[in-house]
Amino acid sequence: MTDDKPREIRKTDAEWRAQLDAEQYAVARQGGTERAFTGKYWDHFEPGSYHCIGCGTPLFAAGSKFDAGCGWPSYAEPINATVVERLVDRSHGMVRIEVRCNRCGSHLGHVFNDGPAPTGERFCINSASIDFKSPD
Repeated sequence: MTDDKPREIRKTDAEWRAQLDAEQYAVARQGGTERAFTGKYWDHFEPGSYHCIGCGTPLFAAGSKFDAGCGWPSYAEPINATVVERLVDRSHGMVRIEVRCNRCGSHLGHVFNDGPAPTGERFCINSASIDFKSPD
């Protein structure tokens, strides 16, 4: 995964490896994907918010989470349009829209146009890329 965009949060590869466990690193920094129905948040429905594992940016409110039946945490929309960036992903013989944290560039997952109203979008996010925070 290359990331040449100027970021607010920039770290060396060694710094990322020291901060993240092996799965988090493989997903967030190398663009990997965890297996369906294995991540800790795929069936997690508590009040709170989901934050980037790389920099702590709030990304998704628990209220936008829904059960898409796909085995990954799914959200109808991010907290706001500026926290994620969308990139065309042509890997694996498909054309998809990759979603990354706009602040640190961590790979989060992909967004699809098969979500609920009013957005019609489904942000399919890896649990390894996010951390849950309960309301204070």
